Amino acid sequence: MEKLRELSNETWHFYKRTLILVAKGSTLYYAWCLSLIAMMVAGFLFYLKQHELGLIATNMNDQVSWGLYIANFTYLVGAAAAAVLLVIPSYVYHFKPIKEIVVLGELFAASSIVMAILFVIVDLGRIDRVWHMIPFVGSMNFPQSLLAWDVLALNGYLFLNLFIPIYLLVKFYYRKEPNWKFILPFILASIPMAVAIHTVTAFLYNGLPARPFWNASILAPRFLASAFCSGPAIIIIIFQIIRKVSSYHIEIEDEALFKISELIAYSMFLNLFLLSAELFKEYYSQTVHIASFRYLFEGLHGHNQLVPWIWAAMTMNVVAFIIFLIPATRKRLSTLNLGCILVIIGVWIEKGPGFVIPGFVPDPLGEIFEYIPNLLELIVSFGIWATGLLIFTLLMKVAIPIETGKFTHTEYEKEVMALRPR
Repeated sequence: MEKLRELSNETWHFYKRTLILVAKGSTLYYAWCLSLIAMMVAGFLFYLKQHELGLIATNMNDQVSWGLYIANFTYLVGAAAAAVLLVIPSYVYHFKPIKEIVVLGELFAASSIVMAILFVIVDLGRIDRVWHMIPFVGSMNFPQSLLAWDVLALNGYLFLNLFIPIYLLVKFYYRKEPNWKFILPFILASIPMAVAIHTVTAFLYNGLPARPFWNASILAPRFLASAFCSGPAIIIIIFQIIRKVSSYHIEIEDEALFKISELIAYSMFLNLFLLSAELFKEYYSQTVHIASFRYLFEGLHGHNQLVPWIWAAMTMNVVAFIIFLIPATRKRLSTLNLGCILVIIGVWIEKGPGFVIPGFVPDPLGEIFEYIPNLLELIVSFGIWATGLLIFTLLMKVAIPIETGKFTHTEYEKEVMALRPR
């Protein structure tokens, strides 16, 4: 009982100090947070309009019932899954440069999952349907429904990517050695869970036989390959920003960034190879199911809205692959950053609108209804991205000082002792 009381006091003390920490910062920090909050408020106000009118307020319709929201959801699930590329080198192979920053990567994954879940919520239409997504509470058709499995996987992965880094950060704060026998099973469980969240997301698509564009068994490995390109690319950019703007001078070594970029090169090869295999199958067989591919890559009956986008994405991905493939270019920060930006944008187009929309065009009756998101969808999406960035910013505001040893219980005790009268 005494140990439980002590643990409770320690936990309360830790969270109380972190709340004080996130409330303090530089002018740049306040400006960044306020701009994100302003975007969140704008997104919420536009969402209220959607909630009042229903999904008819968007440009989605009966023929194209998934749009920008689900495109972002699919992309962010992949970004979250990419944290496994930090977890394996760090905890399994003990690669020191990445081990120094793996906690930050896990918190990035948690922020991405929060955004992914929010995109599903706004795509539901009415807010009163949300409770049906809560496992064993709502009326999800479990275990038959793949969406029910996806919700379970996402929530499980979110729990792991919050529990593991928070446990480690609390231990680091109190300058205590983590109980690795306790936490290691959770770390190891997060590896297959990272694969599972994107595999189940792929199953949501390829389990629909009426949509031949998605109905391919190769879809799950394609999703994972693209995830291991875009997610690490975002992490590389974010870590460099953190290294520049953080006042705590966190050690993020170039060697860690270069190792991540090497992993991106392998993943990008697999992504391009699997896409090429799918294109060969469709164009060589020339069945009626090629219609969606033609709409995406060539245009169909005068409808070519996505054609310039997908070819721009393919160009970006190929150029980025060349940059990451050559050691001299991936180990130079200027070209590395260029490759990361190309990957982030290229994979988002390919995996977002370039994947979701052609699945509906043409529809099973052969009709063509093109879709482009309207202002409401854009503002709501910006609001959700701002929410995730704010969550990640606040998590970094706590994690980085602990990682650098500038925010610890020992440091707090020294401050208290200095204030005591002698």
